[in-house]
Parts: sequence; C-alpha cells; structure tokens
Amino acid sequence: MRAVSKSAILRCATSAAALAILVGCEGPLDYDLRGEVGGFSTADAARAVTTNRPAPDARGVITYPNYQVAVARRGDTVNDLAARVGLPVVELARFNGLQATDRLREGEVIALPRTVPSASGVDIATIAGTAIDEAPADGSVRTSTLEPAQPAAAAAPAPTPPGPEPIRHKVKRGETAYTIARLYDVPVDALADWNGLGPDFTVREDQFLLIPIKNQPAPQQAAVPATNVTQPGQGSPTPTPPSATQPLPDEVIAPATPVPDVTAEAPTNQSNSALGLPVTGTIIRTYEKGKNEGIDIAAAPGAAVKAAEAGTVAAITADADQVPIIVVKHNSDLLTVYANVDKATVKKGDRVRRGEQIASLRSGDNAYVHFEVRKGFESVDPEPYLK
Repeated sequence: MRAVSKSAILRCATSAAALAILVGCEGPLDYDLRGEVGGFSTADAARAVTTNRPAPDARGVITYPNYQVAVARRGDTVNDLAARVGLPVVELARFNGLQATDRLREGEVIALPRTVPSASGVDIATIAGTAIDEAPADGSVRTSTLEPAQPAAAAAPAPTPPGPEPIRHKVKRGETAYTIARLYDVPVDALADWNGLGPDFTVREDQFLLIPIKNQPAPQQAAVPATNVTQPGQGSPTPTPPSATQPLPDEVIAPATPVPDVTAEAPTNQSNSALGLPVTGTIIRTYEKGKNEGIDIAAAPGAAVKAAEAGTVAAITADADQVPIIVVKHNSDLLTVYANVDKATVKKGDRVRRGEQIASLRSGDNAYVHFEVRKGFESVDPEPYLK
C-alpha cells in the first residue's frame, strides 16, 4: 500500500472543512473576500440593524417627502403597473430602464418619475384642464346633467412613512448588489428585501434601489468623570457651592422672543384685489408647489363659501368621500377651485358673481376650504391675488 504523506492528509482535511462551511451557508455567497480573510465578520450583526420597508397603499405606491415608488404585484408587467398608478407607460419604462412589456418580480420596487395623486383623491389638474376645454368661450351659460361621482378604491392611501427618507440609488454599469450594499454599509439581504431583488441579487443598469434605513440606536449618556474618589467606608465630600465663596455675577436676562404664530390670518376681502376670499378665516396651510397646490382656509363650520370672482361654473365633481369640488372659470383662462366643501348651491354652467355663495364649509375638524388658483393647467400661489 502506498504511504500517504502528512501534507496530503492536511490538504484533504482542509478541503473537507471548507466544503462543510459552504454546505452550511444559507443564502447567496459573496465571492469578494476583501477584508474577510484573517479577521472576523460582523455580517450577522449587520443583518439586524435595518428597519422594514414601509407598507404601500392600495395601488402599491409608497410616498416619501421627495419622491414615490411603486411595488409590483405578482404577474405585473410595466404596462400593468403604469395603468394602476396612472402614469404613461413609456415615461415610467424609460425612467427605470425598462420596456413596457417587461415582466416584473413580485415585490420589485419601481421608481415613479413624478408624483401621482393619492388613491382616494381627485386629480384637480385634470378637472381644471377639462373645464378649460368645455367652458363656453363667450361666457354664456351652458347646462348639462352631472353624472354621479364614482367612488375610488376602497382602501385609503397609506400616509407618508414616518422617519427618515431612504436614499434612492441609480445603478451604474458594472455595479452589483454587493458593491452597492458595501457602498452604503448595509446588509445585502436587507437591500434585496427592500427592493424585491431575485434570489441571485441581480440588478440592472439604470435601476433605482432604495437603500434600507438603519435602526437608530438610543442616545448614550456621557459618562460622568469620577472626582474626589474616597476610600471604602468614608463619606463622599460635598462640593462647595459657588455662591458660598464669591458673589454671583451680574446677569442681564433678555426677554424671551415670542414664539411665531404657525397660522396666518387670511387677508381681508378687499374689493380692489384681483380675487376675493372664498371664506373669511385663518390660513392653516400655505401654497407649496408640488405638495399643496393651493391654500387651506379654516373658519366656522357651515360658513358660506363664496366665488372669488365673477365667472361660469365649469365643473362640479366629488372626491371618493362624495365631498364636492367646484371649479369656476374666469377671464384669461383663470380658474378657481373650491375643494372640501359642503352643500353646493350652484350647478355646472351657472353664472356666478363675485362674493356669491356657492357652497358651505363642512363640520367639525373639516371646516376649511382648499382654495386653488390655476392659470390654465398650472397652479399658482393664490395669496398674491387676494391682496
């Protein structure tokens, strides 16, 4: 029998140990061993430091302060997802480096190129555009029967997720899930879970990935340095108060700055302003392009909501909760929109005067009117028109 050398036995044992390690691994292997040989790995600890991805709304949309993403369902194509969120499929596909017919994985995250309206809301821009097209150019009265509003999806949209907004990373050529996970110091498993990656963690060029949010550790209190250490059995010395050895310095305390009021009193309804106030009250939310396309004015429940200027009622519709929305067309393609109102007293085609009541405020916490001014399709800040 041929003798077996000790070096051969050692090689066999090493190979068997390596094979056992590979067999015991769960999940994909990262073959990039930089920094791992000869040291210890914190991968197991890192897997527990990220939070879960927020739940999407009924359409699969997750809304963050500065962008939105949509989560694909089983069997979805890009075309299916685009139809569900209300975006042109060509625009959505191009933004994500996809084709309209590409099939998506269940749970895959697709970035939206622009903000889509809420699941239960009404796209006022679309209503305004239709009002421009349908309203009589000469200001004459045209009447038509208003179809009853159709309810939207049963489920309400998910609110903006609390906590920090995740970084949105656009994949470059040559990048992998592993290199991206290392770049942001997050576990590759968490990156895959957040973005619905497949079992092989494949990513594509121009794909947008959400970088998982790490759990924020509780703040640690700074250690108090030990002073005047005494021996066991001795009492702790009491420090001498400063006032016992020297007088307190003269100190001039400035008066506290008053806290600014978070609400603004709405301007008075002046006749020489371009538009009149729809209701006399307090502005509780100001105009912010892309987030709040008008201003919200609160007043007493049941208060009269008045036309801001003479014009023609171009449209009356309702949101998913059957709350009326009134659009009035004025000269020069100017429109005013009155949302979150109650008991509309006008109908489509009616001519209204400035200051004429067209609706009332709702009751309770909903006693405010959402007032928009639009030049064509674009919203503008209403406040300069009210001064």
